[in-house]
Amino acid sequence: MSTFAQRERLLLADLLETAGPDAPTLCEGWRTRDLAAHVVVRERRPDAAGGAMIKPLAARLEKVHQEYAAKPYDELLQLIRTGPPRFSPFQLKQVDEAANTVEFYVHAEDVRRARPDWTPRELDPVFQEALWSRLERTARLLGRGVPTGLVLRRPNGQTVVAHRGTPVVTATGEPSELLLFAFGRQDAARVALEGEQDAIDTVSESKRLGF
Repeated sequence: MSTFAQRERLLLADLLETAGPDAPTLCEGWRTRDLAAHVVVRERRPDAAGGAMIKPLAARLEKVHQEYAAKPYDELLQLIRTGPPRFSPFQLKQVDEAANTVEFYVHAEDVRRARPDWTPRELDPVFQEALWSRLERTARLLGRGVPTGLVLRRPNGQTVVAHRGTPVVTATGEPSELLLFAFGRQDAARVALEGEQDAIDTVSESKRLGF
């Protein structure tokens, strides 16, 4: 039975294939080849992937990332489609769903929304609920570096506090859009912002949202 993570994985691979290896993405400094290499390294090289969070490993991560980025693009796409190696914890459905649903959704939008003619995907309510559930659990981590208060609100009124402080900025949108906003894709996320204008400008331009 297909999971959200599996669906988004295959969509991401298809988008990367259609775009080609040198298309822009929303990840600053990365073309599609770099993004594909990132996805593969994250799943297949745990000895290096920790460099995204652990500074002493950052140089190793960059070296391994560059090695994978130099591989044939078709090979990278095949590795994304086939998924992690046999004994990886990502092979477990529960781990894959928990760790990769948001990862692949965000990166798929990194490819889609870097195009000038992009339009929002119509996501089914069940998937929106799944994204909201994950956002509720990670909002404070994603918003920890923001220099203002930040509240994320759905159109139905449900809210989660990403950062406590004043003045407060409230971002309103569908869970999928709020997730992109909280992951630092503010310019591409379709949300409405309320609050003092200076605070809105600060949050909109902040490089400290997300991981």
